Amino acid sequence: MIEITEKNKDNIDLITIKNAKLEVTLSNLGCTILKIILFKADGSCQDVVLGYDDIHDYLKYDGYLGAVVGRVANRIAKGRFKLNNQEYELAINNGPNHLHGGIKGFSYRIFDYRIVDDMTVELSYRSQDGEEGYPGNLDVKVLYTIDGDRLLIRYLAQSDQDTLINLTNHSYFNLDQDNHGIEEHYLQIDATKFACVDGDGLATGEIENVAGTTFDFTRLGQIKDHLAIYDKQLELGNGIDHHFIFKGKKNQVSLVNPDKSLQLIVSTSLPGAQIYTANYLDGRMGKNGQSYPARFGVCIETQNMPDAIHIEKNPTTILKKGQRYDEFTSYQFIEL
Repeated sequence: MIEITEKNKDNIDLITIKNAKLEVTLSNLGCTILKIILFKADGSCQDVVLGYDDIHDYLKYDGYLGAVVGRVANRIAKGRFKLNNQEYELAINNGPNHLHGGIKGFSYRIFDYRIVDDMTVELSYRSQDGEEGYPGNLDVKVLYTIDGDRLLIRYLAQSDQDTLINLTNHSYFNLDQDNHGIEEHYLQIDATKFACVDGDGLATGEIENVAGTTFDFTRLGQIKDHLAIYDKQLELGNGIDHHFIFKGKKNQVSLVNPDKSLQLIVSTSLPGAQIYTANYLDGRMGKNGQSYPARFGVCIETQNMPDAIHIEKNPTTILKKGQRYDEFTSYQFIEL
């Protein structure tokens, strides 16, 4: 079942998709996920993502809570890149670098939308040539589908010029019914390598093995135990804010709540994810009068390599003219 739960005069609408297992409320502002409510076997329900009560707070605050970010997620060094021997300049909006598509990236744009069927909504947006400094008219579609206990996001895009793209969803998950932070959560990542960062959070191009480091989540481990181990990379990121390179092709990330009664499994077609332990949440007021201090959520931002245009020999974030970008990420919620 899909219903339009609220229409605002500024064309910001709220859309709810619901079945017997899940209720997902999203907005056409930034394709933002506002709520993911689980209906549990005991008859209770639980919202597992951070957000705000007032839709306009998503425009007011940084942090990208629940939003789709782009054209390019993560950081681009110095807000500059070269493509087809032409230099492009982007906004500098995160220290000395460009972050998450710029000043008014996709997170702050109003998408058109249509109801595909009773479990799928499609949101679409044309990013004009030159928007935020990027080349090409880019047509983007984001589809949200509920299938049993899974939320599936599919990303589609095409451009009339060669351009860059690296889309992700920036939801902050907290599976704890008692509203504690995420340090007591358990995390497992099917990744044997991670990307190092500098003091500004920018991927340096140095790739390290996770073995023998605090970034080894190949086995399920409590986040607080990993954060307690000194590592220069943890210090630079003020916690975990790093890209993990997946080994497998499905079910790459698992997040489990403190009492091990609820599990989130993330499966994606993308080759990695930025794992972010909400190190810079600042105590802002969120849903239901709950303050959101640092480490109150964890983001699992599936994506291609950050700053790939500068790091990779054949950058995975280049979308050729007429080529189709087609990726997906699913979120499955399982009671244990």
